[in-house]
Amino acid sequence: GSRRWKPFTPWVDPWVTIGALGAVTERLRFFTNIYVLPMRDPFTVAKAIATASALTGGRVALGAGMGWCEEEFDLLGEPFRRRGRRADEMLDLLARLWTGEWVEHSGEFYEVPRLEMNPAPPAPVPIYVGGMSEPALRRAARHDGWISDLISTDAAAGYRQSIEDERERLGRTDVEFTMVCSLDDAWTIDDYRRAEDVGVTDVLTMPWLFHGGFKQDLRGKLDGLHRFADEILPAFAED
Repeated sequence: GSRRWKPFTPWVDPWVTIGALGAVTERLRFFTNIYVLPMRDPFTVAKAIATASALTGGRVALGAGMGWCEEEFDLLGEPFRRRGRRADEMLDLLARLWTGEWVEHSGEFYEVPRLEMNPAPPAPVPIYVGGMSEPALRRAARHDGWISDLISTDAAAGYRQSIEDERERLGRTDVEFTMVCSLDDAWTIDDYRRAEDVGVTDVLTMPWLFHGGFKQDLRGKLDGLHRFADEILPAFAED
């Protein structure tokens, strides 16, 4: 793989940012797209996310991916190999740490003595899994949702069917599932309705792109957001 951004792009820490945004909002919900989970240790992750959840009144979800850049893992002192299996154990451990109760854990990768971590999140933290591979889809089916890369609505329908097949195998079809998609062919309210028909529950978008493309200044982006609010959002309210 290769970077999609230029050097010196100012990427802020997501959980610090979510805490700050949560302090000045009341209804917005937040998730990461995406947080490379096995590149971190489970205790730092658990504490950061629980704190963000506490500060926002439970308005956070974890969007987790497995990562592709081995050099990043090296910098943080975490092994690149077997990162998927390690992430699966981390997700199990995170859920237990977030109960706020006493926890002990003995696994393939982590040995945890009896401990408790508080504050606990005031609401469950949904787990959304990012990735287009078959292992990523299977992992998503075991959890609360899936986050796509940029795809078409027809492709989204195919991914949804694959996930539903796995959820049926696991006996989880009655469990609510969130499907967050970045769609390259959804521009109008009819396009969004078609996406909903194939199982997309949430659209990941930058609305200013529809009115001026990627290369805009802040004023242009704000104008695009206002146009999206005026032209698209009222139709959702009518539905």
